[in-house]
Amino acid sequence: MRYLVKARLKRGRKKALLQAIANGTLGKGSVAGDEYLHNMAQARLGQDGTAHWVETCFCPTPLQEERPYWEEYFELSSVKDAHARKNCRDLNGSEPWACCDCDCTRRLEERLQQTGKPFLDVLRAGDEKGEKTE
Repeated sequence: MRYLVKARLKRGRKKALLQAIANGTLGKGSVAGDEYLHNMAQARLGQDGTAHWVETCFCPTPLQEERPYWEEYFELSSVKDAHARKNCRDLNGSEPWACCDCDCTRRLEERLQQTGKPFLDVLRAGDEKGEKTE
């Protein structure tokens, strides 16, 4: 299933997040692997200082696996279905693991790219809302 995640970077966690991204350890130990790095590369920053990204998750509870990894750096404010559950071939049982090769993530990410600013660019520049430059 695809989820639209909205989260705010925790105060004092910018440097640690950038370091985890740079050295490839973001999400280390998770079955989701390098999906965390992909999510950060695709994330957008809204005018309210909230990061938005599309997350793929096969857990029975949204972000059950990923939540502890994200919460190390972010306050998750919203995790919503990114599209109608009945249309998810994995979730409706018509094609197990369909999300791995489904083009709906690509389409959702393309639409998301039309909003806000690239989260990582803003984070690296040090002018994101909600956290002072470290």
